[in-house]
Amino acid sequence: MKFGPIPIGEAEGAILAHRQSAGGRMLKKGRVLTSEDIEVLRSAGVESVLAARLEPGDVGEDEAAGRIGAAARGENVTVSTAFTGRVNLYADTRGVAVIDREALDRINTTHETVTVATVAPFEVVEAKQMVATIKIIPFAAPEKAIEDCAALAAAEGGLIRIAPFRRFDVGLIQTVLTHTKASVLDKTSEVIGRRVEALDSGLKEEIRCPHEAGEVTGAIEKLRARGCRMVLILGASAITDRRDVVPEAIERAGGKIEHFGMPVDPGNLLLLGRFDDGAPVLGLPGCARSPKLNGFDWVLQRLLAELPLEGRDIMLMGSGGLLKEVPDRLLTRSAAVSKPEQREAPVAPHIAAIILAAGQSRRMGKVNKLLAELGGKPMVVRVAEAVLASSARPIIAVVGHQADKVRAALSGLDIAVVENPDYAAGLSASLKRGLAAAPDEIDGVLVCLGDMPNVTPADIERLIGAFNPLEGCAICVPTVEGKRGNPVLWSKRFFAEMGDISGDVGARHLIGAYPELICEVEMTGEDVLIDIDTPEALENLAG
Repeated sequence: MKFGPIPIGEAEGAILAHRQSAGGRMLKKGRVLTSEDIEVLRSAGVESVLAARLEPGDVGEDEAAGRIGAAARGENVTVSTAFTGRVNLYADTRGVAVIDREALDRINTTHETVTVATVAPFEVVEAKQMVATIKIIPFAAPEKAIEDCAALAAAEGGLIRIAPFRRFDVGLIQTVLTHTKASVLDKTSEVIGRRVEALDSGLKEEIRCPHEAGEVTGAIEKLRARGCRMVLILGASAITDRRDVVPEAIERAGGKIEHFGMPVDPGNLLLLGRFDDGAPVLGLPGCARSPKLNGFDWVLQRLLAELPLEGRDIMLMGSGGLLKEVPDRLLTRSAAVSKPEQREAPVAPHIAAIILAAGQSRRMGKVNKLLAELGGKPMVVRVAEAVLASSARPIIAVVGHQADKVRAALSGLDIAVVENPDYAAGLSASLKRGLAAAPDEIDGVLVCLGDMPNVTPADIERLIGAFNPLEGCAICVPTVEGKRGNPVLWSKRFFAEMGDISGDVGARHLIGAYPELICEVEMTGEDVLIDIDTPEALENLAG
């Protein structure tokens, strides 16, 4: 890749290295300069720009990130569309993140242009949480490096996968001595129950018995007979040896001790055993009585996700195993997800879509263009199906003119339809109706026109992939060689201002008002520029 100052007359097709202001326009870093851009820059007196040019053997940043992202994607993981050399990977489900750490380190040491960051191995993640990000250091990477990194990422079925939690009925045994307080046992039962519930399982039954091997053996057998797939034993006295009361009871009940002790503090005195059918039994350390994070949590998380866990796996938990100063406390699942705005982990943006389908088609004469057939389907249905094939949800169609007919055309599709009785007042009235119907928890909305039948799901995903308000991408506009088109993706921060618009206009004036928050997303075709306003345009498209 060549990088440096380029005379303005030679800069067409080069990649702009830094943001450049010219002629009232703001050309952002990473923009591939068009002939129109060159004229704007020249008119503004710009003689040269700092830019990059790809050479043979270079892979552009988006393609490079996309190839590695596709290879890194394991089970229960979704990959975003590449934008500005970045691809994000998101969990499809709640569970434990399983990462090929060796492959990750090899990828990150292959070439300085390729960087991959992930959550910690075996971290508990929520659905839609970002679990990895791949960033190509601008603006390209060598083909050989991309090939090697993609091969490493794909070697074990994906660099990162999510192991979902499985439902376990868990049994708890608490042993007692003469001085044991019932209040302590009650509190322990509550804490253990919350731990199990937070991982999508349930505490099926609890037995309290004297701290004697024979009594504990009988309790184990009862819980197993009643269908408990996991047995937890918390002794009134800590386990100090493989031959202590709890491990002896496990062996009497037909179990085998697989490992005792762990390099995690608190949590050192944990014991792992199994029965012949593979069901785990754990002798718990005393710290399990506390809601504070400890080694038992790490073991429980893997077991309830049905991940392999042997003595060696526990012995390798020492890195990061000093948990005494970690403030995390457990929550039930409902508490953990009831206030998503309080989560610190980044999540996939929740984008809704509004299809504006209320217009009168005045320039089409007597024909309602939205119901005109293209490829055997009404135009509005083609638009709706493209949006349905994207990740935008929910999808809201706003109808008005010939509302019953448009509604009938959309019937059977997973789309909410709202009516705008003031459709004659113009586009703004329909936009307001659509925004009013959108749920509060969305991060942004894609405003789609019902007369743009060639917009593809890939176009939409590229806009969603670019959306990142924290990095200044709050209004995502599709472009083709510098020409702006539709649909446009808006951050929810603009909803109030969009609600104040009146007349037959959309929210385009806001683009001019917030140039620093605009993200121009270059498309590969001209579909985002094509809308159908006249019979001639319809005939040309159909032909």
